[in-house]
Amino acid sequence: MDRCALAYEYHKKGYNCAQAVAAAFADLTDWTPEQLFAAAGSFGGGFGGSHEEACGAVSGALLVLGILFPFTGEGDLEAKRRIYSLAKDFRGRFSDIFGFTRCGELLKARPGVSERTRAARRLGITAHCDIMIVTSAELLEELLREQGTL
Repeated sequence: MDRCALAYEYHKKGYNCAQAVAAAFADLTDWTPEQLFAAAGSFGGGFGGSHEEACGAVSGALLVLGILFPFTGEGDLEAKRRIYSLAKDFRGRFSDIFGFTRCGELLKARPGVSERTRAARRLGITAHCDIMIVTSAELLEELLREQGTL
């Protein structure tokens, strides 16, 4: 399955960046794409279209990480440390490529396709948010492979 292409297709259908990324990983989460669309609905556009907070493509990936590596047990410090570490790792990877993780800063900087945005190059994607979406999906797959989840 090409999750990068799937995330791009979801975005082209009108789903926001967070929804597109999260739903592309539905097969791993035991959630339906519709459930992930609902859970991530308010995260797009820097949290509700404000463009002031986290990039939706980042938020969608972090939602998937939270589902796959849950911290649900009261006092479960190991699970808490693990998900925080994974979230920090993912944000760092995204920031290493684009320089930012906040929607507004990314929109101002307008980072384009580069040798580090392999999925965007492979799919011929040049639109700003689509580059963020497919790169986020690609980075999440990479991280999940390292964790033995893929």
